[in-house]
Amino acid sequence: MREKNSVVLQITGMTCGSCASRVEKVLLKAPGVHEANVSYAEGTARVSGDQALDPAALSAAVQAAGFQTVVAKRARGVSVSERRSGKILDRNAKQERWGAPLQVAIIGSGGAAMAAALRAAEDGARVTLIERGMIGGTCVNVGCVPSKIMIRAAHIAHLRRQSPFDEGLGASEPTIDRGKLLAQQQARVDELRHAKYEGILEGNTAIAVLHGEAKFQDGRSLIVRLNEGGESEISFNRCLIATGASPAVPPIPRLQETPYWTSTEALASDTIPARLAVIGSSVVAVELAQAFARLGGKVTILARSTLFFREDPAIGEAVTAAFRAEGVEVLEHTQASNVAFADGEFVLTTGNGELRADKLLIATGRAPNTCGLALEAARVAVNPQGAIIVDTRMRTSAPHIYAAGDCTNQPQFVYVAAAAGTRAAINMSGGDAAIDLRAMPAVVFTDPQVATVGYSEAEAHHEGIETDSRTLTLDNVPRALVNFDTRGFIKLVTEAGSGRLIGAQAVAPEAGELIQAAALAIRARMTAQELADQLFPYLTMVEGLKLAAQTFNKDVKQLSCCAG
Repeated sequence: MREKNSVVLQITGMTCGSCASRVEKVLLKAPGVHEANVSYAEGTARVSGDQALDPAALSAAVQAAGFQTVVAKRARGVSVSERRSGKILDRNAKQERWGAPLQVAIIGSGGAAMAAALRAAEDGARVTLIERGMIGGTCVNVGCVPSKIMIRAAHIAHLRRQSPFDEGLGASEPTIDRGKLLAQQQARVDELRHAKYEGILEGNTAIAVLHGEAKFQDGRSLIVRLNEGGESEISFNRCLIATGASPAVPPIPRLQETPYWTSTEALASDTIPARLAVIGSSVVAVELAQAFARLGGKVTILARSTLFFREDPAIGEAVTAAFRAEGVEVLEHTQASNVAFADGEFVLTTGNGELRADKLLIATGRAPNTCGLALEAARVAVNPQGAIIVDTRMRTSAPHIYAAGDCTNQPQFVYVAAAAGTRAAINMSGGDAAIDLRAMPAVVFTDPQVATVGYSEAEAHHEGIETDSRTLTLDNVPRALVNFDTRGFIKLVTEAGSGRLIGAQAVAPEAGELIQAAALAIRARMTAQELADQLFPYLTMVEGLKLAAQTFNKDVKQLSCCAG
């Protein structure tokens, strides 16, 4: 398929991301428009469509919305697949590529770095990848992979101890050997790191690996302090910063004097503490809290506000209820004003008295690893939290320097990092690939799981979008009924008037397995009615999406099983 028309508008007057969303909305309503991508950071709108696409009409629509615009570029006959794959090279990139191969330096070796390195090498670049620690970054080594293994083991322990079928299946208290579970966990981590990172790097002659710590000398070179001793200077045509993030530690008095855990130490522990206190209220805090509780610990969570306070309130309420039913203590609106450690015991001072624990897990978010890079030498800008500011094409404030992953101001998910790394590499070679986060799914691996995509009602209202929504409790979903587990709900958020699906939130067993269907529906700009009209296999959890969509026009309690 080929675009018959594409227009680039230069827009002035946008002051935030919501302005860009408003411009995008008016452009999508203009005659002939198939796609519109508006960047607040760049001050541009890239619009594609058919023969009816009229630059004057587009400019008028933008001006009517309160912004000024000029047509920066108009092109014809460009393949959508060519543009998105980055096969169109700019003149400077061509000149560099026609001479010596493009020299690309990549700082880091995690998801973003590896994706970028492989794509850049595929496009003919010579890549130098610099890693100060273990190859593979956070996800495979101390994050996603080991945590999900531990969570799965804890889930199995929980089911052996208690399930909805205990009247017919004898339950028993499992014997838990954390040392053996840890060995199994680490063996799989080592296997995946070698298969997906070390082995691939060893077999790619276009990628050289340096083990050391990098910092910028200027906008075109790095100094690497090698782990084996000495220094190396690396010059580059393009550079990608993909240094990830580390656990953030709150400024609680005397905390730094104690042997507290972050997620790294918690996942590497070969014992289950009898009493574990967890400070935090989001993903890492709740996932590990439930896992340790199911493996035999007495767990208390201290939440400064409520669990998942940034999400739809119903999410935190549902997870809190599930945790309390399992014996996990959730202390809402509770902060530690002081932490002491003596005789192998933590003592946390709170507004409601003292809390004592054998171990303390700090899980209050992650901070970008940007200190020590000498970013100022390369004129790379960061936000107040130290995250590198990038646009939708992963470009920083410095020419020729890109950034991707958890060290940037983008969402901290490994699949976002990998997608950003690939697009950064495409753009380094002169392509034009952007990342679109409007339908980004997210999953929290508690039980029940939490899964979200698109707008919550509050987020939509903040952007000036009027909404209509429906919430379906799981006692209306046949799969949940036959599982004898109806904890949770599925909520759909639509744009009022059009009925177009713009968001979904679910708290349900295996919610992560259904959320991608909602993401695809949002991406396809489907209405709730169109989603309700689709065929879904009976007795699956994802069928709950269809039922939730049907509730906009029907009472699903009055429908027969699998009624279409």
